Amino acid sequence: MARKTTRNAQGAGSLRQRADGTWEARYTVGRDPGTGKQIRKSVYGKTQKEARQKLAQAVAALDTGTYFEPSKMTMEQWLDIWTKEYMGDKKYLTVKHYKAQVEAHIKPALGAVKLSQLAPHTIQKFYNDLLKTGRSIPKRDKDGKVLKKDGKTVCESAPMSAKSVRNVHGILTKALSVAVSAGYLRDNPADRVTLPRVEKKEIHPLTDEQVKNFLQTAAGDEYEIILKLILFTGLREAEATGLTWDCVDFNDGTVKVCKQLQKRPLKDGGFTFAPLKNDKVRVLKPAPFVMDLLKRRQKEQGAQRLKAGQLWQGWSTAEERKTALVFTTATGGNLSPQTVYNHYKKLAVQIGAPDSRVHDLRHTFAVLSLQNGDDVKTVQGNLGHATAAFTLDVYGHVSERMKEDSAARMEEYIKELVNR
Repeated sequence: MARKTTRNAQGAGSLRQRADGTWEARYTVGRDPGTGKQIRKSVYGKTQKEARQKLAQAVAALDTGTYFEPSKMTMEQWLDIWTKEYMGDKKYLTVKHYKAQVEAHIKPALGAVKLSQLAPHTIQKFYNDLLKTGRSIPKRDKDGKVLKKDGKTVCESAPMSAKSVRNVHGILTKALSVAVSAGYLRDNPADRVTLPRVEKKEIHPLTDEQVKNFLQTAAGDEYEIILKLILFTGLREAEATGLTWDCVDFNDGTVKVCKQLQKRPLKDGGFTFAPLKNDKVRVLKPAPFVMDLLKRRQKEQGAQRLKAGQLWQGWSTAEERKTALVFTTATGGNLSPQTVYNHYKKLAVQIGAPDSRVHDLRHTFAVLSLQNGDDVKTVQGNLGHATAAFTLDVYGHVSERMKEDSAARMEEYIKELVNR
């Protein structure tokens, strides 16, 4: 008579004491689909009671269908997988930023932690430490000179801003969310932390007097047209340097903003056309003053080509010119954002705004638009913001002139009521 064999049911468990005195509880989580053999797992406890409790929890989870197999992978292993295999939907600079933050901050602090054992309080401590010492800056002597050792700059720790900590949190949250989707985590521990409060950074647009001085100071300057274009259209610097002639329609008086010129390492292609920050193509209807500036630039570029002769690196035929860059060097090469920035800084000093940046010209355009009656939705569209809410958040403050205008309108209203 054949011997009858029995199979342990899923969840069946057993207890045993190990040689070191601790207790092991083993249970069945199912069967290998290929071999049919039982898949056994273990939990451990210092006492029989602790091991029995863990066994009961595992068996209950199996019975209710909520059992989750803990991953043995470390955070470093998972982050390497995530940055290599799950970046297909991200833009070049986004991927570069994610990888830099992972290597500089996340891996050094959390890389050795088991993915399945990463707890909210561990992440919280990581963020708290970043706030205290998360930034590396050059160490200076009492006279402010940067210290060096063996030819290398000596660095020291410094506090990281709340906004930067939130940026690190965003990257870590995304990495762990993918781990949840991939089945390595039950839930995302980064969802249960307290983030530092970010104080909104005040923007510094140019005043009316500074705008007036800028127009006079920049007149005749080699970067006059591109800087005035940014000031009176609100283009981002990379959008202005990446503007091509096929996007300028002199008949309709419009400028199409559909790409930006991005600087990448030579191994990644060097200067490259890239999608816009939020992929929102927009068509601007600038003031006629701006279109006249672009007509001037067209003539100016033609003259530069003739003067450069064989040194000219840009377009060579009328057909090529249609898709060529609007703003180029004297020999037809693309403009470097850093060069534009450095040049603007010199002009900014002359108009009494030494701390002003090229991006503050964009802020100035937004404030001028609101001051002159444009609604928030129109300003959002011109700036290329994803939502009007974001525009309101950035420019919800009012300038002194807007406050004065508001007060004057209220005064007129009160007078009308009183004199009725």
